[in-house]
Amino acid sequence: MPIDHAARRARIAPALGLTDELLVVGAGQPVPKPEVSEQHFPFVAHQEYYYLAGHAEAPGGIIAYDAKTREWTSFVPEVTEMERVWDGTEQLPGELLARFPSWLAARAGRRIAALGAPIAGVVADEALSIRTREALKHARRAKEPGELDLMRRTAVATAEGYAAVQPFLAPGCSERRMQIELEAGFFRGGGTTTGYGTIVGVGAQAAVFHGSPSPQRVARAGDFILIDAGAEIDRYVIDVTRTYVAGGKPSAFQRDLWAAVRQAHARACAQCVPGAEWKDIHFGAAMDMMGSLVDMGVLKGHAASLVEQEAHMLFFPHGVGHMVGLGVRDGSGLEPGRTKDPRACLRSLRMDLILRPGYVVTVEPGLYLIPALINDRERRERYRDVVNWTLVEQHLGLGGVRIEDNMLVTAGAPENLTAAIPHQF
Repeated sequence: MPIDHAARRARIAPALGLTDELLVVGAGQPVPKPEVSEQHFPFVAHQEYYYLAGHAEAPGGIIAYDAKTREWTSFVPEVTEMERVWDGTEQLPGELLARFPSWLAARAGRRIAALGAPIAGVVADEALSIRTREALKHARRAKEPGELDLMRRTAVATAEGYAAVQPFLAPGCSERRMQIELEAGFFRGGGTTTGYGTIVGVGAQAAVFHGSPSPQRVARAGDFILIDAGAEIDRYVIDVTRTYVAGGKPSAFQRDLWAAVRQAHARACAQCVPGAEWKDIHFGAAMDMMGSLVDMGVLKGHAASLVEQEAHMLFFPHGVGHMVGLGVRDGSGLEPGRTKDPRACLRSLRMDLILRPGYVVTVEPGLYLIPALINDRERRERYRDVVNWTLVEQHLGLGGVRIEDNMLVTAGAPENLTAAIPHQF
């Protein structure tokens, strides 16, 4: 189902709260590589520009809106002969960029909201720009049918990648080899690129949130393998995490740790319904996992009290998830009118929103044994009476467990867009 960008702009315009102001949204410019060559990094149009204009390859492009006349104008770069010859570039529809200065001059004296990438010669009203950006972000949080179609296709490609990597989850295989097989599966499934830098961590590296795949190999049967990766199609991404055991031989502790995360994950996924508060889902997952750690003998006390003391931050120091769509964390942030919750335990929570139909969110609880946290003296002292430090030290270096799916909020029960990727262990 193609996305009708003209219809999208018509829908979005009233939500921006503009009356007689101007809105200009820049695509951005190519970034040259830091070397003596003519090469540039692959051009990626600014997310806000792409959402409104629909042009992925429009260096310097501008989409402009005159709130007084309610007219949108797309200014696009003029394709040169060299670009036609060397790159096969075709001219995009719209007004040529050379006409933008006269468009702007004809509307001199009016306040300007500037979004996207900076545009030379535009003097924007900073407060107006901030308000407009937040209005646009909120207006596009609920995904359109065309966006959901793209995300479902991307989920299929992602599932093919996760299926392809299964034979390589074994002792002797490197993180890099797993990445290669996984991403090749994405492309075979129809993905155009990866949605973000693929994360593969074996053993202790499974507790490194943004660890890049390396030549490190699985040392032994029973090591954790954490993969956080997703495909991308037309800028829409899927964000999935699965945690495996090399050779499929987990210890009792590993089995219990995985089950603790899976239980919290399943409950949090089921709570992704209209009207739910994301912070409540986050704290609910934290309490579920702390209760499991008490049952395992890792912690002492009651789950609610442990979360109130922020003891969960030792083992679950990130948020339970974020929005996803046109990029990872797409549309995350605050509910209109809210300010950031100052509590330290919510520093890494990507959003504070009320869930609505059309929202797509990741649900990704996790439990980790992170040396930088476990070995910190201040934390040791603060939680000396509630943590079984001897048991924790026995498993330091084990890594961690994270399970992540992408949930579509509907008018009824939530839909798991990534349900085709098994939660096997």
